[in-house]
Amino acid sequence: MAEMSRFIQFNNEQIDARQMITYENLAQALSGNPHIHLTERQLMEFNPKEQTISMSVFWRHRTAEQTHLGRLSDIYLLAEGFWRHFSQRAWHEFQEEIAELNYPKFFEQQLIMAEEFRLMESVAKKRPGTKKAFRLRAQAYLATYQHQIHVHHQKGFLAEALLNYFYIALHEGSLRLPTGGIFDTFGDLLYKWQHVFDSQSTEETIRIIWALVPQIEEILKKDIQLDVYALLDQLKAAPFIPDHEHDGVCGMEEGSDEAKETIEETFRSWHRESQDDTGTHLRFELERGNEGKSLSDEAVEGQDGQPPTEVGTGGDVDATAKPQKEESLATKSLKKKYTKSGEVFGREHEQVIYQEKMITTHGEDITPKSVMEKWRLQQEPMVRALVQELRKRMAQKKMSRRTHLSYGRLDSKQLLSFVTENRPRPFYKKDAPSKPLDAVFGLLIDGSASMMDKMDETKQAVLLFHDVLRSLEIAHEMTLFYEDAYEATKEVQPNTFEWIHRLEDGAVDASEKIAAMTSHEDNRDGFAIRWMTERLKKRPEKHRFLLVFSDGEPSAFEYAQNGILDTAEAVIEAEKQGITVLHLFLNTSEPSEEQLQLFSTIYGRQSIVASDVAQFSDMTLRTLRKVLSLVVQSM
Repeated sequence: MAEMSRFIQFNNEQIDARQMITYENLAQALSGNPHIHLTERQLMEFNPKEQTISMSVFWRHRTAEQTHLGRLSDIYLLAEGFWRHFSQRAWHEFQEEIAELNYPKFFEQQLIMAEEFRLMESVAKKRPGTKKAFRLRAQAYLATYQHQIHVHHQKGFLAEALLNYFYIALHEGSLRLPTGGIFDTFGDLLYKWQHVFDSQSTEETIRIIWALVPQIEEILKKDIQLDVYALLDQLKAAPFIPDHEHDGVCGMEEGSDEAKETIEETFRSWHRESQDDTGTHLRFELERGNEGKSLSDEAVEGQDGQPPTEVGTGGDVDATAKPQKEESLATKSLKKKYTKSGEVFGREHEQVIYQEKMITTHGEDITPKSVMEKWRLQQEPMVRALVQELRKRMAQKKMSRRTHLSYGRLDSKQLLSFVTENRPRPFYKKDAPSKPLDAVFGLLIDGSASMMDKMDETKQAVLLFHDVLRSLEIAHEMTLFYEDAYEATKEVQPNTFEWIHRLEDGAVDASEKIAAMTSHEDNRDGFAIRWMTERLKKRPEKHRFLLVFSDGEPSAFEYAQNGILDTAEAVIEAEKQGITVLHLFLNTSEPSEEQLQLFSTIYGRQSIVASDVAQFSDMTLRTLRKVLSLVVQSM
């Protein structure tokens, strides 16, 4: 049972989203490319089609310092080393040439290993601050390979053992290498392998590999089975898109097979071609027509009124791609009712469509008016006490002098006005009328299905929130958000924002709309936070707050692990706009350590947890008191 618990814990492992964002910012800064995204996969990897680079999970389950430095070493190699100083042209030529050899996969892995060593040295020389991370990297992999080399030898995996042998020789020297048996045979390769220390380019490294090919072909019995590197796998699969000139398709039928020189150029090329629907890969240029002949023997002349035989959609250059079916009538009808999300909402929400509407006040799940009045009556003393307390503080802060009055207290500094002015006004008053608090609030309420058993407590907290801000004449917006899980597909993910109270509604009582709140399906938190941020950042108030009432982590279509990172990014983006984001978590039981860590990862220190759902209204009141007190102090 204990082992089963460990297994479940491993599968529920959460990433530190804020730290991942920091790593991604570093990768973007080193590469000079603000469009790349950082992920974590089994092995380091480039993916130009998705505009992502991936760190290795090799660094998980270590001390915090080891994990941090190990991931930094991955980023240094990905975004600085291989990014600019690895020749793709030479790499592709090498791949073509070794295809006829007995062990092409081994030689690919061997080349990447040698280039990794060369680029670590190159980056460390250019950026001395990276040496600590690279030193830990070498130590960690040495410990792994020194163990694996014997395991591979015993199991007969000579190719894997030889690769381990080469790594140890590079990073620790020949004195630490195993001896006897096959290892003595491996030792004969070291004289040529040591030239990697002097390599200054990918081309030089390739020449070293070629010098070793005849001997290695004689030693090995089969090609490598276990991948040590997957760094360039996606670069092999990704076709290189030519830079089309805008002069029609004449002469461009065959395209260009010339590879980009660096990985940086490949990523930029893919980004230019796929960043929006106006890319040349989605456009027919028919200025002069196509001078080439049709490749089909079955082509017939077209006729007016002839129905299409097949409907397809544009896509990337892929020999295996097939025409896709036209969107269904249901999908088309759905899109007509919704608005397409834009770039401002992030790449995770490219297929999201959304609608904004007032919540309907009729249905089966509406809380009776008598119950709402009962809740309001119970909360009234708390609301009145908080409002009076804040108004008293505001009055104390607003004892500013009103000067130049014809009556009031005599101002000794204005006595000279009796001589210099025909109608002197040397009096002042202290009781200047206080201004309303310079603040605005946005409240997002999780409308997912998991909120069903907590909806009554949520309504009470929302009612309390509304009554306090309405009494203080503070502009606020309250919105229920959710995603339609039944209609969500890869092509479209419908989201809805149901207004309970809008910023423009002023002091209008929204209790009837609060009573109409009900649970739905999924919650796409990052998208909702960005939506509310767009509304709040247009407001003139000095203090802007965004509160999120939720009972768990983001959960929507293809929005599980990446939803955590995306939501954390949305929170950081809001904070950059001067908006304070607060998360209030409600649950029917005490939150687990894993949940607390998750909320801390997403919201930082701005996450407040209720140990019991019954205390949610009290927690909301305490949060409002603290926040509004800070606003009063800043007056």
